[in-house]
Amino acid sequence: MSVSTAAVDRPVRAPLAAPLPVLGRDVTVPLVTGGEVTYAALDYAASAPALQRVWDDVAAYAPYYGSVHRGAGHLSRLSTDLFENARRTVGEFLDCRAGDQVLFTRSTTDSLNLLAAALPDGCEVFVFETEHHASLLPWRGARVTFLDAPDSPRTAVTVLERALADREPYGPALVCVTGASNVTGELWPVRELAAAAHAHGARIVLDAAQLAPHHAVSVRDLEVDWVAFSGHKLYAPFGSGVLAGRADWLGEAEPYLAGGGASRRVTRGADGGVGVEWHDGAARHEAGSPNVIGAYAIASACRALTEAGFEELAAREEALVRTVRDGLADVPEVRFLSLFGDDAPRVGVLSFVVEGWNSSHFAAALSAEYGIGVRDGLFCAHPLLRRLLGGDGQARGGCGAADNAIRVSFGAGTPDEHVERFVRAVRELVRDGARWSYRTVDGRCVPDVSA
Repeated sequence: MSVSTAAVDRPVRAPLAAPLPVLGRDVTVPLVTGGEVTYAALDYAASAPALQRVWDDVAAYAPYYGSVHRGAGHLSRLSTDLFENARRTVGEFLDCRAGDQVLFTRSTTDSLNLLAAALPDGCEVFVFETEHHASLLPWRGARVTFLDAPDSPRTAVTVLERALADREPYGPALVCVTGASNVTGELWPVRELAAAAHAHGARIVLDAAQLAPHHAVSVRDLEVDWVAFSGHKLYAPFGSGVLAGRADWLGEAEPYLAGGGASRRVTRGADGGVGVEWHDGAARHEAGSPNVIGAYAIASACRALTEAGFEELAAREEALVRTVRDGLADVPEVRFLSLFGDDAPRVGVLSFVVEGWNSSHFAAALSAEYGIGVRDGLFCAHPLLRRLLGGDGQARGGCGAADNAIRVSFGAGTPDEHVERFVRAVRELVRDGARWSYRTVDGRCVPDVSA
């Protein structure tokens, strides 16, 4: 069997209206109240399940796995071919420009740290306080200007324009912005922010970790300089990520990692040291043996989502968002969190608090009593959550004491029934309370097995 094209050259299928098949869709979990139920995975914003298509493609390739770039054997050459084909597939998925580079990393976090390591001297970074920590924290070696949270997309553009206009001296600058919030799901005005950045001589990197799984991302159309995303949020949870975009800063920087693959020629100098000539292109920042399975999985997911059709996927997701919002509209104890308002366009990510409940307690009850997996906490976006929760966040009661929020998130593989079950469960918990006792263990709220 040859797999060099078996999983990457399939004919385009008609858009799918039903959920895309994902692993784990039939997994059952026990309930503390007795019996089992099919698990409702509603934590896609953290890690989405693998598409069945991705898993099948990886399984078909696995027997042919070999070293990449540095082997003469057939399996090595086959793996190298798949790895480089995956790079081209991702470039097409992102609609990259001629001359753009696609680098494989470990995650969005890794991608942004790589870019941070490639910033030119004196570069100033502009980042909204609303960003995920992966976008807030990598820039420690640069001058960083943190921008206040905007209350609308228009305000976001205005805030950025003013900050860029005030900067001195007029040197290199980079704007980092999310495409969709991992807390509220709200879509950010990426094209307008890119235009503002370029008008003031700055570049822009798009954190598309939450955007790419839900909407088509075109580097060319959005006019961003770089885009970063993670495979584990794109239905390809095999430990790989992407940084794609302009080559100049990357080509001028020292390699992100020093080691084999990044070096073209290494010599022992006369002074006893080591002399090295680094590769150009993507290899410069991909030292070590690459995660070929992770890269191949991302490429498979890119093709699967493109074939399914983002318009169909987004329309279905919008319907699921309406199911949640409409189903809980008459439950005054539930307060959804947002920056831009309840009607702002968003992906399938919603965060909320419930009056009288600690969020950890509420999330634990959803899991233990209903088989529903959501996320509670501050979602690696502490400044944003603290602003949204304000002084009137959820009550300090129940299991645990920390003020935080609950996040429900879904995507291309989510069945209608899972979202409908979630709505029913929230309503029942608010109305009737938990049916089980809970306690705090290692900072987490868990069912009290002695109850």
